Amino acid sequence: MDEDPTTGNSPAAETFDPDLIHAIFKLVWRRRAEKGGGGNEDIDVEPAPETSRRNRRTTANASALKVSCELLRIFVTEAIQRAAFIAEAEEATVIEPTHLERVLPQLLLDF
Repeated sequence: MDEDPTTGNSPAAETFDPDLIHAIFKLVWRRRAEKGGGGNEDIDVEPAPETSRRNRRTTANASALKVSCELLRIFVTEAIQRAAFIAEAEEATVIEPTHLERVLPQLLLDF
């Protein structure tokens, strides 16, 4: 009853690297802090209980990163499947950016 790892039906299905997702989150958090005027936010350190909400540092634990990676994998897989369906309806053999552009509005509403 072994599943093919590329189908997404097995626990060993490939997903995004949690370190990559964490780096992306840190970049976004840092940019938001700079935009908000904070600018001195250290992402990896747990906040002290006495700090105000505005001065707290943003963190992500391993479980949150794992769930985020899985959500991104499912989102990308669904986008590709929907774009492939549109391409097949047009009798195209390659998924073009226009196929993705057509499915993204409904995909974003569904997620």
